[in-house]
Amino acid sequence: MKNNLPISLFFIFCITNNGCTNLEEKYNSNITANQVSSSTDFNALLSDLNTDVNNTFQNAFGDIIGLSEITTDEIIVPTRGANWGDNGIWSQLHGHRWDGNHTLVVGCFNDLCGVVFTSTNILQFNPTPEQAAVVRFYRALAMYWILDFFDQVPYREPGENTLLPAHVRSGLDAWDYIVNEINEIMPLLPADNPATSPTKNAAKVLLMKCYLNKGVYTNRQSPSFDVADMNKVIALADEVISSNQYTFSANYFDNFAPDNGNIGLENIFTLENTPGVNMGSNIIALTLFSLYYNSSPYGGVNGFSALSHLYKKFEDQDLRKGQSYPSNCYPNPGKRTNIGFLIGQQYNLNTDDSLYTSSGIPVAFDSAVTQLETGPNLDVVGIRPVKYAWDCAGPFGNDCVIFRLPDVLLMKAEAILRGGSGTAAGVYGSTALEIVNSIRLHPSRSASALASVDVNTLLDERARELWLECWRRQDLIRFGKFLEPFQDKPYTSDKMYLLFAIPSQQLAVNNYLKLNPGYTNTN
Repeated sequence: MKNNLPISLFFIFCITNNGCTNLEEKYNSNITANQVSSSTDFNALLSDLNTDVNNTFQNAFGDIIGLSEITTDEIIVPTRGANWGDNGIWSQLHGHRWDGNHTLVVGCFNDLCGVVFTSTNILQFNPTPEQAAVVRFYRALAMYWILDFFDQVPYREPGENTLLPAHVRSGLDAWDYIVNEINEIMPLLPADNPATSPTKNAAKVLLMKCYLNKGVYTNRQSPSFDVADMNKVIALADEVISSNQYTFSANYFDNFAPDNGNIGLENIFTLENTPGVNMGSNIIALTLFSLYYNSSPYGGVNGFSALSHLYKKFEDQDLRKGQSYPSNCYPNPGKRTNIGFLIGQQYNLNTDDSLYTSSGIPVAFDSAVTQLETGPNLDVVGIRPVKYAWDCAGPFGNDCVIFRLPDVLLMKAEAILRGGSGTAAGVYGSTALEIVNSIRLHPSRSASALASVDVNTLLDERARELWLECWRRQDLIRFGKFLEPFQDKPYTSDKMYLLFAIPSQQLAVNNYLKLNPGYTNTN
C-alpha cells in the first residue's frame, strides 16, 4: 500500500496495532503464578487482556474489520496503480478467493485465539467472581467470532499444558458452550457500568447474537430459524430496552464521536480508546484508510471505498448518509459533508477552497470504483466512508462501538419477522414495522417511514443503520445473500466461502483442527 501519512502518526499506528506485522501464533502464556500475588496484580493482567482485545477487534489491517466488511457489498480496497496491491490480499477477500495462507485470515484466527487463550490462562490466578466474569465475557466474545468465521473454536482449560495441542469445539457444540458461558457469567457482571466495561446488558446482546444466528451455525447454506430461539431474542431485547439505560443520541454520529463515551447514548458496549494509551487503530482504519492524501488534518492513505450498492440504499434526507458534523479540527466554513459517505468535489475544510490532486485533477469522489484502477483519476475514484469523526484534541479518542441500541431493536424486529411473538417494550412499538420506523423517523436519522417491512427491507435497514460496524458479512449469510454477485464480483461464490479456511500453519500443528469443507491444505 502507499502510506501518505506523517511518519510519527504511522509509527504510533503500527505500535498500537498488534496486527501490523505480527501474525505468529499467540496461544502461549508467559504469565506465572509468582507474577500474580494480589488483586492489584490481577488488575494489571486484566488491563493487558483489554489491550489484547482492543488490538484484535480494532486491527486496521484485517481481522474482524477486513473479514466482515471487505468480503461484502459494502467496502472495496481497490488497487490504485502501484498502490494497495499488497500481493492481492484485498482483491482475494473482495472476490471470495482466499485460502488457508491468506495473511488476514491467518492473522484474524491467531488474534482471536490469542484472546481466548490469554483469557483462559489468567483465570487460574484467583480472580474475584466479577473479575472472572469480565474475563470470561471477553473469551466468549472472541469464541463467538471464531465460531462465526471458522466454525472450529480451539480451547484449553485453565492451567492446561500449552505445549499440547488445543482441543476444538465445532458448530453447535461450540455454540452451546458459548451460550452456557454467557448465562453463567451474566449474574456476576455489573448492571450499570460505563459502556467500555462488560455489563449484564452487553452479555444479553451477545446472547441475542447467538440465538439469532443459531440457524446459521446449524446449516450455513440454508439456515432455518426456530420460533423458540426467536422468542428468546425478543425477550432479551425487551430486557435491554426495559433497563432504560439507552436512548437515541441527538445526532446519529454522536455514537462515534471523539467524546462518544459521554454523548453516545445508544452505545451498550464499546472498546475504550485513550489518547496516548490505546490510539484506536480501528478509528484510524475507518478514517485515514478511506481519505485522500491531503483531504483531512492528518492526511490519508487513500484505500477503502464504499460501494454504490450500499450508498444507493439511503434516501437523500437520511442523515446517516452524511452531514456536516461539528469538529474540533477545522471551521468548515462551507458546511461541507465531513462525516458519512464523501462523494463529489471535496474541499479544504479550513478555507473552503476546492481540493485538487498533485496533477491538477479535482478531488471529486464518485461511485464508479473497481478492484483495479489504472486511469488518470485512479486516486480519486470511489465513495469514501467515514463513520468516526476526527479527534484533533487527542488524537483518536473515539471509543470503538461493538453493540448499540438500534442493533438490539433491529434484531428484535427480525426475530418477529422470523416467527417470534411481537411484544411492546419501551417506546418502539410491538411490530417489526413500528420498531424499524421508530429508528428511521427519529430526528437523528430523519428518514421517511416505511409502508411495510419484510426480511429484504429489514436487511437493507441493517445496512443503513450499521454500516462499517462489522455485521455485514454475518447479516448477508443469515439472509442467504452472501454468495450472490455484487459490485466488482459479478459471479456467485462457491458455498465453501461461507466459512474461512483454517490457517494451514495451524492444521500442521494441531490434529484436532480439520480442513473446512471445500478447502485443500496448501502447506
